[in-house]
Amino acid sequence: MSIRPVKRVTQARPTLEGAGVHLHRAFGFGDTSETDPFLLFDDFRGDTPAHYQAGFPWHPHRGIETITYVLAGTVQHADSLGNRGLLGAGDVQWMTAGRGIIHHEMPAGAPDGRMHGFQLWANLPGALKMTAPRYQDVRSGDIAEVTDDDGTVVRVICGEFWGRRGPVDGIAADPVYLDVTVPAGRRKSLPVDAWRSTFAYVFEGSGDFRHASPNLGVLTERTAGNDDDLVRDFSGNRSLVVFDTGDQVTVTAGPQGVRFLLVSGAPIREPVAWHGPIVMNTRAELQQALRELHDGTFIRD
Repeated sequence: MSIRPVKRVTQARPTLEGAGVHLHRAFGFGDTSETDPFLLFDDFRGDTPAHYQAGFPWHPHRGIETITYVLAGTVQHADSLGNRGLLGAGDVQWMTAGRGIIHHEMPAGAPDGRMHGFQLWANLPGALKMTAPRYQDVRSGDIAEVTDDDGTVVRVICGEFWGRRGPVDGIAADPVYLDVTVPAGRRKSLPVDAWRSTFAYVFEGSGDFRHASPNLGVLTERTAGNDDDLVRDFSGNRSLVVFDTGDQVTVTAGPQGVRFLLVSGAPIREPVAWHGPIVMNTRAELQQALRELHDGTFIRD
């Protein structure tokens, strides 16, 4: 088994999206080569309703899939095809936009005001960009969960892992999407197909993913001695870890343990013509989509 070295570790950056939702963006709207087939990853969380209640009003999607995973609070959604629903804590929605939908997503906090969720965008290959839209709404209780002997817990949202298969299926990028919790001080190796693009996103605790990599950490805001110093630390809250090739990811959990998403998928390796939530292969296809949006023919159903 070969441990995947770490290509880079970065911190998700504060971003305003939708009608003024405060979130942190780990990657998106840039070079997609390292994360192909994944285009964008957002972490939206907060305890202040004014920072998220304005939500994401009506907006179009074409040529991609969006994956929403809610940890706290709820997200209400509806679209131009008449679909509507409510995602609660632990639920997942995998939406294949295909040839086009217009929808909105409105977060609402838990009784204590807390809201937390993630959204990942996955590209569709050119041959599938104009397929019919499809939803897979998955309740928390239907997600397979595996506990190893050392206390490591893995929720298998999509793909196969440790003999269990996630409830989301039929996805073009053949992804594996895991929610992993490793207890404090434990070192854990997790199998990953060597040909997949793979990243981890830490959202609780901290961990060291660098057993096969140069001894580099993450620049944090913590100071040492004076306000001008920056300290290198293990990968902690809101850290994105992008891996090089190999067939396993290894992590050593920090003193409070570590919880992270581990996501991998088959690279598409096709050109990307991108305008917000519309992603095609060529500028001509993109311009056609924008014309259809303008003249009211964007929705084909």
